[in-house]
Formats: sequence, structure tokens, C-alpha cells
Amino acid sequence: PVAATFRVIQGAMSEEHVRTTQGVFQFELSGEEGGTWYIDLKSQGGGAGFGKPPVTADVVMSMSSTDFVKMFTGEGQGRKLKPTLAFMSGKLRIKGNMSLAIKLEKML
Repeated sequence: PVAATFRVIQGAMSEEHVRTTQGVFQFELSGEEGGTWYIDLKSQGGGAGFGKPPVTADVVMSMSSTDFVKMFTGEGQGRKLKPTLAFMSGKLRIKGNMSLAIKLEKML
């Protein structure tokens, strides 16, 4: 589910998203399909996938892979996990540029 979610994110990216966001997001996921993943909305054309981002991340988010998939797709319990709620309840930890994290939430 995590790899599939990143493929969807990659497919949905546009130059508009890159131009308006100008940020690189690194995800440290625990659990199934865990590890380091990224969304690059700074480099031309953008990018997303497994591993460290091609440039230094502006925001690092840590959470379980299950919660990540729920947040981006709503799969799991039948409803999306709102990033703000995940953060408030401790399911999501954010390091770095908070305003960029909020921009990413709006893009979702």
C-alpha cells in the first residue's frame, strides 16, 4: 500500500504543485513497507519514491506506514486520517518547516 500510494502521488504531481510548494518532504515510516520515502516538490518535475530525497528535506515526518496510507488515501478504517489530528494525537511527528507541512496538507 505504501509503494502504491507513492506511485499515485508521483502521478498526481504537476509543475503547478512544484512551483507553489517549493519543498522536499521526507517520511520515516515504521511497520510494513517502512523505511525512508520522499516527496520532492522543489526540483523541476517533482518526484516521489523510496529512499532519501535527492536534495536535503525541508520537512521530516515520522509515522507508521498504516497511518501514512490512511492519511493519503483514506484506506483502512474507511475514512481519511487528518494530518492535524494525527499530529495532535502523537501519531505524526514533524521536524523542520511547519508552514511547508501545512502546504502539503492542503495539497492532499
